[in-house]
Amino acid sequence: MLEFKSRKNTLRVSGVGQIVKRELIPFTRQTASMLNAGMSILSAVATLEEQNAHPGFRFVLRTLRESVESGMPFSDGLRQFPRIFDDMYVNMVTAGEKSGQFAVVLKRLAIMMDASARLVRKVKSALTYPIVVLSLAILIASGLITFVVPVFKEMFEGFGAQLPGPTQFLVNVSDFIRAKWPYILGAIVIAVLAFRKWLQSASGRYRFDQFVLKLPVFGQLVQKVAVARFCRLFAQMLTSGVPILDAMQVVARSMGNKVIEAAILASRAGVEQGNTLSASLEGKPCLPLLMIRMIAAGEKSGRIDEMLESVAETYDDEVEVTLATLTSLMEPFLMVFLGIVIGGIVIAMFLPIFKIGTVVGGG
Repeated sequence: MLEFKSRKNTLRVSGVGQIVKRELIPFTRQTASMLNAGMSILSAVATLEEQNAHPGFRFVLRTLRESVESGMPFSDGLRQFPRIFDDMYVNMVTAGEKSGQFAVVLKRLAIMMDASARLVRKVKSALTYPIVVLSLAILIASGLITFVVPVFKEMFEGFGAQLPGPTQFLVNVSDFIRAKWPYILGAIVIAVLAFRKWLQSASGRYRFDQFVLKLPVFGQLVQKVAVARFCRLFAQMLTSGVPILDAMQVVARSMGNKVIEAAILASRAGVEQGNTLSASLEGKPCLPLLMIRMIAAGEKSGRIDEMLESVAETYDDEVEVTLATLTSLMEPFLMVFLGIVIGGIVIAMFLPIFKIGTVVGGG
């Protein structure tokens, strides 16, 4: 069984987020290609170091080259940068080194990371439009209430008549926000900080992830993305020679949802006791029955890695369908929201003008 080594001797690198998003997949793919062409890992890393333009990643590559030159295994060199090369990456490389399939494993890693990144891009792309529209609506509504409503208030104050109910309500809201904005801003900041602190706790994060999974449509989307990721990562780790218990432990930490992570770790305990993977996964509400049945079929045929890949592809398609459903549901919701909020504010502001004769006459 592979050992999870201590990461006390780690190095800090600037621009980690950009490295993971833009540099890691090309690095993995290019290293695999050069190894397949007959180059040594030392020559491959040195070549990539020379041509890389990102200063932070050049430092990483230089450190990796120096580590390999000193006789350190490549996987141990990767452990110095845990924020760039996670447990999954390091353990697959370790398995590749031990099995003599280093280049093959790196190629699988590149394909898997590319598929995962493509899935994340689809989700972000589908959610960007509603988030932008909602943000703009809130910004416009705040601007109207804060800056435009007071102007209308001054226009009608001299008439000496009672304003229509909706207009008066809007004026009251505007007066409250303008008078209490420091307290409102402080309350929002405190609420955000308290929520983040709560999310950082184990129980808080678990409850939040549990709530997310119960949301209509969106909860299904989160579940399907996690299942697709689980099957793809697990299949690649098994194919690369990582023991099943190590693979389950690493994959569980990559789920991004504590409920699903806990279910996988509980299943890992069942496998450790001698149960089959499908039997151990059974009875977990957050894991779909279709996935478990397909894994059981893969166990019977002895092709569990291929079945896991098939499940991942199935749920990739399911994610696209769910995204289309979510987008179609969001469009009418956004139209109604814009109509009620923005349209309501505009109508409330101009309602006295429609009744200008009554207002001016003092009626």
